[in-house]
Amino acid sequence: MSTVEATHPSMDEYQDQQRRTLNVIRLAVVPGQAAAAGSAAVVSLLASDMLGNDRLAGLGSAAFTLGAAVIAVPLSAYMRRRGRRPGLVLALASGSVGAAIAATGGQLRWFPLFIVGMFVFGSGQAATLQARYVAADLAHEFDKARAIGAIVWIGTLGAVFGPVFTPLEKDFGEWLGLDEFIGPYLFASALFLLGAIAYATMLRPDPLVLVGGTDPHAERAKPIAQVRRSYSVIRSSPGAMLGIVAMAGSQAAMVGVMTMTPPHMKDHAQGDLSALVIAVHILGMFGLAPMVGRFVDRAGAVRAIQLGAIVLGSGTVAAVIAGYVPAMIFIGLFLLGLGWNLGLIGGTTLLTTSVPHRARVEAQGTGDLTLSLCGAVAAFGSGFVKEAAGYHILADAATALAAAMLVYAWLTQARMGRAGIAATA
Repeated sequence: MSTVEATHPSMDEYQDQQRRTLNVIRLAVVPGQAAAAGSAAVVSLLASDMLGNDRLAGLGSAAFTLGAAVIAVPLSAYMRRRGRRPGLVLALASGSVGAAIAATGGQLRWFPLFIVGMFVFGSGQAATLQARYVAADLAHEFDKARAIGAIVWIGTLGAVFGPVFTPLEKDFGEWLGLDEFIGPYLFASALFLLGAIAYATMLRPDPLVLVGGTDPHAERAKPIAQVRRSYSVIRSSPGAMLGIVAMAGSQAAMVGVMTMTPPHMKDHAQGDLSALVIAVHILGMFGLAPMVGRFVDRAGAVRAIQLGAIVLGSGTVAAVIAGYVPAMIFIGLFLLGLGWNLGLIGGTTLLTTSVPHRARVEAQGTGDLTLSLCGAVAAFGSGFVKEAAGYHILADAATALAAAMLVYAWLTQARMGRAGIAATA
């Protein structure tokens, strides 16, 4: 038992520390989300410009998401031994370096260096994703979704302002004599660094240490062995499996369509509006998160996942219709983001509450690994699908994925009911 556990902090002390922790996370998440969202608005355009076609335009986003996936499990193991603060600082600092490398590769028109930079850049995204778990560390079991939603929501500020300020960042880069798409990466590097400083100086005491969730002597298992062990725990729980499916499926559908939306709009002479569409999409991803968190706590994570699949599918259908009614692209991308929000918060809550406390941190890392890998595959494949079959086929595939998630959620709900597990868990 740790020293912190032995002191048995009172409930009031936990609540006070939870408020302080949430405030620190809010302060750090805003620049982190701005960094990721600002680069998302230009990454496919920069890759397409460097390569001369859209076929591999999703490779930059794929490398970014793959970087977040690869770091997820080692990062969770590191946090299990050392706490949340050191892990978040290290991941964000690495992301800052990665953004600078990506900027260098883009400016030099050296695509392999750009991809390496995007891969390292992804570690900052891993830290941003982990922030929602940090918010849940000190939360009451019945308030975890609300705490997660509060952090997802505050990311709206950075996630919306990132793309909105992208034109100014591009102008700043050009003022420095750089390529028009490089400026956002310079800002991303600085913003990730600001987030790292915020965690390093203010996230004290460490919330995971405070709840006794760390073990300095925890086994340093190889990542593959750790993932295998975590998946064994997750597979034993229908709720945990649904949580990870909801997170990963929502991410894949959202990333695949979002990545190819700017090139699709460029093809239809609407490229000047692409940053605004991404801003509306990200508003859908984060803007209603507090209400989504309350909905999850009241109606249950399973119902939230079911609703998320329906909304996600509606968004992808609207994206297809946008080929005939251009204004529908705004509605479609907003619904796509909102469906992702429901799937992420519902899935995160269900995964977190469905596994034993001793295995929770590792399961969270494995969940983010799966989420990010599915996002990376979707981002990588999106360019090929768009080039070979068209944007509408890409959106149709995302619709089919949303439908499959809905069916799986219904089947899991029935299975949990037969097992006597509350379907509103």
